[in-house]
Amino acid sequence: QVQLVESGGGLVQAGGSLRLSCAASGSIFGFNTMGWYRQTPGKQRELVAAITSGGTTNYADSVKGRFTVSGDNAKNTVALQMNSLEPEDTALYYCNAVRFGYQYWGQGTQVTVSS
Repeated sequence: QVQLVESGGGLVQAGGSLRLSCAASGSIFGFNTMGWYRQTPGKQRELVAAITSGGTTNYADSVKGRFTVSGDNAKNTVALQMNSLEPEDTALYYCNAVRFGYQYWGQGTQVTVSS
């Protein structure tokens, strides 16, 4: 059974940085895409950034130039470096992995940015 375990969330002041990490266990196969979504109360979960097994990246417009997603296919890990954080980035961040159309989710890690 595939499990995604996130780490690295926390509380940071505006302008600061955080790094989120996610490791997938329980599978000897890789994923087509790994990435990060976020959600705030009353809103839909939204894509933050993702990376394919070929290295192609995709970012939400709101984080371009501030966040960087990276992945390690051999280790089934994905990381999100978040710089110049803003209060609007406050959310529960979820690790996501996709294999042949099936999605796997982590339990979420809270990121809180104070003004």
